[in-house]
Amino acid sequence: QVQLVESGGDMVPPGGSLRLSCAYSGSTFNTYDMNWYRQVPGREREFVARISGTGGITAYGGSVKGRFIISKDDRKRTVYLQMNNLKPEDTALYYCNTYVLSSGIDYWGQGTQVTVSS
Repeated sequence: QVQLVESGGDMVPPGGSLRLSCAYSGSTFNTYDMNWYRQVPGREREFVARISGTGGITAYGGSVKGRFIISKDDRKRTVYLQMNNLKPEDTALYYCNTYVLSSGIDYWGQGTQVTVSS
């Protein structure tokens, strides 16, 4: 069983920064990719960033590349999303996700709200 709990969402002005955290409980933390997605009401969920189980490979959605950084702390079993130079269009509910291949289950957290507004 895997549980994901996001935190760190807030309201910030354009150009500001935030760091989101995703606390992971379960036995497969270093095995599978961890992802961040975001969603705005009425729109499809958008891929934001991915980090491999080992942490050695990362990938980013086109709209955040160069501004966001995904990382993980194995001791704390936490995945982070450092968001810099935030724009109003980054406003969304941000979700942490992992797909556990061995069980075929896609796990999601409850989301954390990020609002970028002056």
